[in-house]
Parts: sequence; C-alpha cells; structure tokens
Amino acid sequence: MAVQPSGILALLTAHNLFEKDLVLKRNEFLKVAGTIDTNIYFIEEGSLRIFIEQEGEEQIIRFGYLNDLIVSLDSFLTEQPSDFYIQAIKKTTVKIISKKVFFEFINESEENLKLWNAILENLVLQQMEREKDLLISSVNERYSRVLKRSPRLFQEIPHKYIANYLRMTPETLSRLKKS
Repeated sequence: MAVQPSGILALLTAHNLFEKDLVLKRNEFLKVAGTIDTNIYFIEEGSLRIFIEQEGEEQIIRFGYLNDLIVSLDSFLTEQPSDFYIQAIKKTTVKIISKKVFFEFINESEENLKLWNAILENLVLQQMEREKDLLISSVNERYSRVLKRSPRLFQEIPHKYIANYLRMTPETLSRLKKS
C-alpha cells in the first residue's frame, strides 16, 4: 500500500500528534552522527539531506522535501546512536512527533497499525530502489532511473547534492542533463 504524504499529514494533524515545530537555517543540522534521535519529522517547508561521512567525504543517501516524512530509522527503532547526519539544505520547517506519542497513536487501532506498516513498506521499497541505483554502473542509467522516479528532486535539490547522491561529479551530471 502506497502512503500518500498528504494523507499521512491529514491523519497526524487530525489526531493532533505534532508536538512542536522547528525551523532550521540553511546548513543547520537536525541530527549529527553519534547521537540518538527517536523523533519523526514531517517537512512542512524546505529540504533536508541525510548523509554519512566516510574517510572525510560525505555520501548522501536520501533527501527529504515538502510533505516528506524523515526519520533516522536505525536510531528510531533501536534507540541507539546512528552514523547518519540530517542537515537542512535551505531554510526548513519540520513538524515533530516523538516516538512515544507516535507509538501510542499506532497502538490505538488496527487502522493506525496499518498506517505504520504502510510507512515501513514504503521505506523498504525506497531503500531497495536506492540499492539498485548504487549497483548500476552506468551513470546514464542511474540518472534516468532517479529522474523517472523523482523528477521533483531536480527542482528542489541543488545539483551538487544530486551528483553526490548519484555518485558522480557535478560535471558528469551537467553533461547528462544536457544530452
């Protein structure tokens, strides 16, 4: 079952689950590596990137923008520190729900539990698509897959970050876009 962001927002808002709003300045961190984060964030405005650092280099693994749910899923589920950073690409407003409040809501009904399962299924499918992207050696095919799957990405996110996400140079991305 696909999870429609607007449907999730409506459901979470109707149940008044958002505990607070947070405004992040451009380049401000929502989460840094080595910390525990058990919140769910709903992006109301702006965009975020999730990345890890390896040997002094950033590797972007996911983006979030308007109406997306963002969560440091490993830390959320295990309540252990995560290796991920979450950083605002531009001024970003997020609504926050704590794990405690969210799971109280999820456990209230079968319908709410189905919502959680749908969210998790959607995340797993997104991760599988991402893994396929990384296994494809052709930069043309990687670019085409991501463009087809997420055309909005190219409108919302600066190209230097998209190039990093696609594991190519900004110059290669620029050439692909022109061809």
